[in-house]
Amino acid sequence: MSEGSSKDSSTLKTPMVYICGECHNENEIRPRDPIRCRECGYRIMYKKRTKRCILFIEVLL
Repeated sequence: MSEGSSKDSSTLKTPMVYICGECHNENEIRPRDPIRCRECGYRIMYKKRTKRCILFIEVLL
């Protein structure tokens, strides 16, 4: 059970990057932080797109 708690604690500390809907500034927001832009105070934030390679395979029949 100690493995699960260490995994949970590491994910809680890492901030996610969100982009403000008004001024397009990048903000790092952690869980329990208020959802608000640090530059303009706007409350609508968009999650930044992942840099992972996502492969879509389409099957044509």
